[in-house]
Amino acid sequence: MSPNQSVTVRSAAQAEPADQRIDQARAYALALIDTVVLETGEPAVEHADGVSAILREIGADADAQAAAYLNLVVPQLAHPQDQLSKHFGEALAALSVETRKLVEVSRMARGGPDEAELRRRHTELVRRLLLGFSRDLRVALLRLASRLQSLRYFTRTKQAAPAAFLAESMEVYAPLANRLGIWQVKWEMEDLSFRLMQPEVYKDIARKLDERRIEREQGISTAISLLQKELQRQHIAAEVVGRPKHIYSIWRKMQGKHLQFEQVMDLRALRIIVGDVSACYAALSVVHAMWAALPGEFDDYIAKPKPNGYQSLHTVVRTDSGQIFEIQIRTAAMHAHAEQGSAAHWAYKEAGAKGYLGQTQAGDYQSRIALARQLLALQQELAGASSSAASAPASTGASADPAVESDAEDRIFVLTPQARIVELARGATPVDFAYALHTDLGHRCRGARVDGALIPLTTPLRSGQTVEIVAAKEGGPSRDWLNAELGYLRSPRARAKVRAWFNQLAQQQTIAKGRAQVERLLQREGKTSFNLQSLADGLGFRTADELFERVGKDEFSQRQIEAYLRADPATSAVDESLVFSSGGAAPKKQGGQVLVVGMGSLLTQLAACCKPAPPDAIGGFVTREKGVTVHRANCQNFRNIARQHPERVIAVTWAGQDDASALYPIDLEVSANDRQGLLRDISDVLTQERINVIAVSTRSVGDLAQMRFTVQLANSAKLKRALKLIADVPGVLKASRK
Repeated sequence: MSPNQSVTVRSAAQAEPADQRIDQARAYALALIDTVVLETGEPAVEHADGVSAILREIGADADAQAAAYLNLVVPQLAHPQDQLSKHFGEALAALSVETRKLVEVSRMARGGPDEAELRRRHTELVRRLLLGFSRDLRVALLRLASRLQSLRYFTRTKQAAPAAFLAESMEVYAPLANRLGIWQVKWEMEDLSFRLMQPEVYKDIARKLDERRIEREQGISTAISLLQKELQRQHIAAEVVGRPKHIYSIWRKMQGKHLQFEQVMDLRALRIIVGDVSACYAALSVVHAMWAALPGEFDDYIAKPKPNGYQSLHTVVRTDSGQIFEIQIRTAAMHAHAEQGSAAHWAYKEAGAKGYLGQTQAGDYQSRIALARQLLALQQELAGASSSAASAPASTGASADPAVESDAEDRIFVLTPQARIVELARGATPVDFAYALHTDLGHRCRGARVDGALIPLTTPLRSGQTVEIVAAKEGGPSRDWLNAELGYLRSPRARAKVRAWFNQLAQQQTIAKGRAQVERLLQREGKTSFNLQSLADGLGFRTADELFERVGKDEFSQRQIEAYLRADPATSAVDESLVFSSGGAAPKKQGGQVLVVGMGSLLTQLAACCKPAPPDAIGGFVTREKGVTVHRANCQNFRNIARQHPERVIAVTWAGQDDASALYPIDLEVSANDRQGLLRDISDVLTQERINVIAVSTRSVGDLAQMRFTVQLANSAKLKRALKLIADVPGVLKASRK
């Protein structure tokens, strides 16, 4: 028995759980979509029943049949992935959600205003289909079954189907079924679409076929009887059946060869199904011995299968009575493959053998890659047609719409050895491919094989190639990869990941350097047992690594750490403080006046850690040597030292808040997605708001930029508008006062 036959021949013990799973999915869906009507006019439950039946006919597994119901409930759920996973498992939930996404893509694809745009959108639909197909083979089966069921509905109800819907059926879904080798679906989809698109032509051919039906059936019956007797006489076990000629294929032959209906000779067709390949050729010899073969009408698809895996012997013969027959000869396994298609076969093997895991067994990879390449070929054919349509106006002197450019111009699709399809920018290299799969794989990439052959890492990839990455067990990227002239990377995303790796490496080195400096200082001060996180907290840092990084960059003085360790926490928070007397004249450019409540003139200074400015709520701390240090009331440093020495906290208040000549330094922090021109755009905002910037520091970690601006203002209240404008700059994630 062939693998394909095992799809439908199952024991009762196996069938019961599968049927139960489908019933559970139907019951779950019925509660949510019982009254829902699809945009085609079909009742949702009726549509799902039909799709499930079609999937059963082509050999899809129970999960695919269950997804026929569950994909329709996705729009009714707030969190479909989570809710469906809870009831049916993650794999079935993912299949249902992915299928529903493609339904929406298909709906949008039908909105093209002209033929060129429609083809472009069909190309995009195929792109989405093949990406979904690479994740789960059953996605394509579900979409094909759904489209066939809708065509059956329009035909049965005699409703007019939208032209774009029919065009999509003929240009996308029927070729998709053909590429996957699901002839049963392909032929019916073509006949129904043709019937709905050109009903008069279809009826005319059907009427003429019916008029000759008795004659044709008698001829077929006679031929079957003669052939079966001769095969039995030659001891060849075989089943001989008449095969209907599809109306659409008759019409295409009439159009392609410019024939009238009466001139189409091969309206009769037979199919011979035998036990093995040797019997196929033996049966062929019997056929050719009985009747005369027409020259040029023999094809051996067993010795040379079609790209989608189809195998059969095809011949056309003329009987003694002058009747012409088209005859196909194949094994039962070949017949099952032709009827159900490659996708149904491999999807079943994956799901049935070990529960669907999104990958095939090692021996199946080549077959699945062949399927994927068939879809890629379909995508490229559509893209080529779209590109031709888009360029047509150029020949008449009109300018082509740039929106109608082919997707094939800027995208390629390559395959992993497991047949996963990966979308990349045109010109992408194996290193881009490695980073698209996983960041760590990209870092460790050292070589690549394309279709089994080793190639340089700078080689541009092409659609349809199978790429295997040769990776080291550990290590990182090369700095050469960031050199655009060397051509290792095309993707901005991959370049950002390489930059992030080196930025992180530099950060780790800086932290290690700062840590060593702090530990040496602690050793000199006899504080080797001092907790490093407590030290960082006391100095106003969130983590010890943040302190080490600032020290390693020489942005934080070790003198401040010494002061903190020597039990003078106030001075640890002062860095280049602005010192002035509350009773004297303040400098016109920096600083203002602070009054110590209940006291006379005292030396005061503004803390550099929080940079207070009117009208901030403030508090004072009496230091041992530098008078009163003034902090913002919500400053973490101030809270820490006040908790340690509450007796040295003193009330202070602003004096002369209306003095516009007194300017205060204030720190602003900005987090943003790094891009060219970001610093300029933020600086322009500050300039427009007439805010003077006296210092800027920036740091990039991966794609994230951290910026600190020190500005001068007479009053911090003016910051609110400036921060709002900065937050509106493209790319800015957060803007706040430090």
